[in-house]
Amino acid sequence: MSAAVSLPDLNHNPVANVIWVPLEKVFANNYNPNAVATTEMRLLYLSIKKDGFTQPVVTIRDAAQDRWVIVDGFHRYSVMKRYRDLYERNRGLLPIVVLNKGLNDRMASTIRHNRARGKHSVDGMANLVISMLKNGWTDARICDELGLEKEELIRLKHVTGYARFFAEASYSRAQESHMQIASRLKHERATS
Repeated sequence: MSAAVSLPDLNHNPVANVIWVPLEKVFANNYNPNAVATTEMRLLYLSIKKDGFTQPVVTIRDAAQDRWVIVDGFHRYSVMKRYRDLYERNRGLLPIVVLNKGLNDRMASTIRHNRARGKHSVDGMANLVISMLKNGWTDARICDELGLEKEELIRLKHVTGYARFFAEASYSRAQESHMQIASRLKHERATS
């Protein structure tokens, strides 16, 4: 496989033109109906902290007010604004791409971006959790890395028929109660 190249005929794609701008020059739009729960916001913070920005914030340029207005990526912007460590690590600069669209087209873009993300299937998440357990991660690490609450982890384990996970083992672990799992998670976090 050859090395990546910049192809001028692909510059019509906004991602070919990522720029870094001061966070203070970026503003939310006033029409985005999307909301993210606290748990997912913590996970987004963890994702950016561990992986860096893997997607730029989509904006339009408001030259009259010398600013950029968000079309998609408000939560990535919010996380950087909220967490000083991310702000400092990125020298106060946010990666953006710029669209050139009117208001209705921007609103449509916002909705398309939000709806296109979809959701993770329960079965897919459950199988992923079981694979991580088989690969040696603890319940606590899975919860921390995926932003799961212990109740979510329990439900995901039950979706797959958790007993199958231990079927090949030379022993069988009894099903843990919610209190036992909470206690074990607390202990694992304290010792890791």
